[in-house]
Amino acid sequence: MNEKVEGQSGSSTLEVIKWLVVAALVAAAVFGNSYFSDVSPLYRALGVVAVALVAAFVALQTEQGRSFNQLRKDSMVELRKVVWPTRQETLQTTLIVLVFVVIVALLLFVLDWALSGLISTLIG
Repeated sequence: MNEKVEGQSGSSTLEVIKWLVVAALVAAAVFGNSYFSDVSPLYRALGVVAVALVAAFVALQTEQGRSFNQLRKDSMVELRKVVWPTRQETLQTTLIVLVFVVIVALLLFVLDWALSGLISTLIG
C-alpha cells in the first residue's frame, strides 16, 4: 500500500508541475500580448494562439486533460446520435414561440395599463 501512495505522490507532483507550466504559458501569453503592444495585432494574435496551443498540449498530458479529451470524444459520438429537426419543424416551433411571446406581451401590457389606471385613480 505504501508503494501505491508513493507512486501517486510522484504522479501528483508531476501533474502539479504540468499545470504550473500551463499557467506560466498563459501568463506569458497575456504579458507578451501587452508588452509587444507596438507589434501588429495579427502577429500578436498568432503568438497568443501558438502559446495557447502549446499550453493546451501540455494540459492534455495531465490526468484531468486526458479525462477532458475523453469527454470531448464521447460528446462528439453523442452529438452524431442527435436527430435534428427539419426546416419545417424548426419554422413551426419558432412561429409557436413568437406567437406565445406576443400573447404574453399583450397580456402584460393590458395588466400594466389596468394597474396603472387603478393606481392613478386611487392616488388621485
